Amino acid sequence: MAAEERECSSGGTLCLFDVDGTLTEARQKITPDMAEFTERLREKVKVGVVGGSDFAKIKEQLGDEVVSSFDYVFAENGLVAYKAGKFLAKQSIQSCVGEEVLQDLINYCLNYMAKIKLPKKRGTFIEFRNGMLNISPIGRNCSQEERIEFFELDKKEKIRENFVADLRREFAGRFLTFSIGGQISFDVFPEGWDKRYCLGLLESDNYKTIHFFGDKTSPGGNDYEIFSDARTIGHSVTSPDDTRRICDELFFH
Repeated sequence: MAAEERECSSGGTLCLFDVDGTLTEARQKITPDMAEFTERLREKVKVGVVGGSDFAKIKEQLGDEVVSSFDYVFAENGLVAYKAGKFLAKQSIQSCVGEEVLQDLINYCLNYMAKIKLPKKRGTFIEFRNGMLNISPIGRNCSQEERIEFFELDKKEKIRENFVADLRREFAGRFLTFSIGGQISFDVFPEGWDKRYCLGLLESDNYKTIHFFGDKTSPGGNDYEIFSDARTIGHSVTSPDDTRRICDELFFH
């Protein structure tokens, strides 16, 4: 629940962090100061990350030692999971939805994106991950400058929002979820495989309190479901500095 409550007790507490916009700037590496802060936080509580990106991208942003730097690492919303430095579990989208639905979705998205005119188009428009498809109208191979250019255009013209609305109509009844996150893309995955998926993997650890921190917490954002889930205390942040400020209030005062 998105509570204003500030719990300072650290007994049986886990802090779960989104990556982009929460621990790091979008697609950037964690700063030394933020890395040091999460280490200090681990002296107070258990600390985990849950991102929509695949494990390779999370490792790129949070460091080669990410699985030992955090108590939990949930890539692809937890569909690829590590706990206490060791591999925990993996799930695949094709085994859940089947090849026919996957190909219908991929073909439809490629056809839709072929009709979009943008200032720039690059490569990797569809990235196939273990538990989801990541769809990017500009292409994930864009530069940082091109990423920002697209993001500003998207805010005005709602390119991703309109794309997702179209897909929801076209694939109604196919048990798929479409979730916008980051700056240039959105994710497609089976219903129930949003970031709440990681909470199921945590059930046996019996945490008294799970705090979640994310920046895309409004309806339609990829942090919304876990942020508003009854099993978490949700915190909406605007930047890594904001994340740190809230954690300071919670655990260091």
